[in-house]
Amino acid sequence: MSQGRSNEGAPSVHASAVKVGNLAVLIRGPSGSGKSRLAFDLIMAGRAGIVERAVLVGDDRVHLATVGDEIEVRPARMLAGLIEIRGLGIRRCDFVEHATVGLVVDLDAADAERLPPAESLKTSIFGVEIPRIPVSRDYSPLPLVVAALTTTKS
Repeated sequence: MSQGRSNEGAPSVHASAVKVGNLAVLIRGPSGSGKSRLAFDLIMAGRAGIVERAVLVGDDRVHLATVGDEIEVRPARMLAGLIEIRGLGIRRCDFVEHATVGLVVDLDAADAERLPPAESLKTSIFGVEIPRIPVSRDYSPLPLVVAALTTTKS
């Protein structure tokens, strides 16, 4: 890959991503787990001033690549600027061409706990360690993501 700017030949992954401030939140999870919903909730939280400005990177399928010691996420070309809104269908919205992944949210995570061990709060993508939030099926992910983006460890 030329300086990580091309995703030709890079496999796409089943995930959504939203750039919040300077870094992207990568949202993973099984089909129907709420990836698109969380992506749109983050965009709305940005518009409401709850988090920094939030813009879609990609919904449903994104490309990941190593750029230096960071992971970059890009939209899948055919889906760029499209997001699924349950009850409205596929909608067009603003998007960015790429962003550095700064947080991973795993929906329907088997290892989600009330007080998670430190090792479950990070993940590795292509050898790059990134903060992670495991979210159980029965818990709303938005408050956890907002907390991760706006608070610090005690």
